[in-house]
Amino acid sequence: MIQRSVVGLLRGLRGGSDGGGQASALPSSPNRFGPDFKIHHLSTIDIFRDLEPEILAWLASHTTMVTARRGQLMYMPGETSEALFLLKTGRVRIYRLTPDGKKLVLSTLEPHTFFGDMPLAGQQMYGTFAEAVDDCMVCVLGRADLERLIETRPRVAIRLLEVVGQRLLEAESVIEDFAFKSVPARLATLLLRLPTDGDGQDLHGHTHQDLADMIGTYRETTTQTLDNFKRRGLVELGRKHIRILDRPALEAIAER
Repeated sequence: MIQRSVVGLLRGLRGGSDGGGQASALPSSPNRFGPDFKIHHLSTIDIFRDLEPEILAWLASHTTMVTARRGQLMYMPGETSEALFLLKTGRVRIYRLTPDGKKLVLSTLEPHTFFGDMPLAGQQMYGTFAEAVDDCMVCVLGRADLERLIETRPRVAIRLLEVVGQRLLEAESVIEDFAFKSVPARLATLLLRLPTDGDGQDLHGHTHQDLADMIGTYRETTTQTLDNFKRRGLVELGRKHIRILDRPALEAIAER
């Protein structure tokens, strides 16, 4: 694991953000982020949809574009930055550690959304980790600039609250499953929740360790449970690929 988080590296940059710059001190940070590139990226973020071009241009001049390699932490417990991370490419996993050291994944975020320290929305990153599941590209927006944006475009705050509220519901559901469901029920629930490709039956890009982290158990237990599902004809297994064959049966297991 890369020792320094993105927050730590940003804090270490001399003079901080120069307004619309890029954190070239970050591993693999490219130097090709022009205004048009950033404006296009920002226009795809869920809370910024339908913003006027001049507002997007202002955002581009007040954000820092950075990259993070797979496995790098964006932030960790004890770090505070009061910033929004705007995810362009890659996936980010938000998790806590249980008392016995297992990961409890609260959410895995897909591109074109946000995460980070959001006290304005009642959500803070204390006690949680944010880890790059893939190589990621993000824009970082500071709290002061977020406040200025909300003052002039309050609909951004409404959308932000809507997304945060939905995530809190999802996190509560994950914690409830972790507390009350068996491992097979938790795994079946997860397989039914994860985004699918193709005809809605194929799950790609998740290792057995990833799945174990998302249901708060050990990789060996997850592998044994998947093998059991396979023997029963519920799924097909491949390298980072699971095909759901019997969704009703998985739904029945998930309800136990």
